[in-house]
Amino acid sequence: MAVLEGTGVMRFASLVLFCAAMLGSTIAPASATMRISEDRGGQIGHYLQTFAMVRTSGERVVIDGNCLSACTLVLGIVPRNRICVTSRARLGFHAAWMPDDDGRPVTSPLGTQALWNVYPHDVRRWINRHGGLTRRMIYMQGSDLRGVVAYCGGERTYQVRAERNHRTRSARHRSRPVRYSSAYSASDRQ
Repeated sequence: MAVLEGTGVMRFASLVLFCAAMLGSTIAPASATMRISEDRGGQIGHYLQTFAMVRTSGERVVIDGNCLSACTLVLGIVPRNRICVTSRARLGFHAAWMPDDDGRPVTSPLGTQALWNVYPHDVRRWINRHGGLTRRMIYMQGSDLRGVVAYCGGERTYQVRAERNHRTRSARHRSRPVRYSSAYSASDRQ
């Protein structure tokens, strides 16, 4: 992913400040769904701006395939209760880079730190357990990914279980709370 273009650090820093301001703004009611299926990433600034707009708009995000490189910033910008993943979802993480004078990729410590600062704590912990942000892509998928964000379609399962458990609990007149273990809706995770 190319981190900086043109005027460099000042432009990038301004974009990060813009996105931070957007993150603090109020959220409108959800009106649409963004579907990510084969996103190979790109410039960090573009993704910061795009996901800040998604956050402000109230859109939900469905990850249904590859979300690689800068695309993974969605995890730190869009509230997790508005993100879900399908069984095909796969996130790919690596260090940020930018082209040198000859067009060859060179690791960008500034860009890598920007990525790191946006990722939530549990994602950073997972990245560290898998070797950190390096030039090599590491992939989060399956149960690791569903441990970070909700599984799409879980909302219906959760509602059916909750109704079934509520009827069972009411019939037995139990006073202890009902616990839901494996199925949950996207709104239950933050």
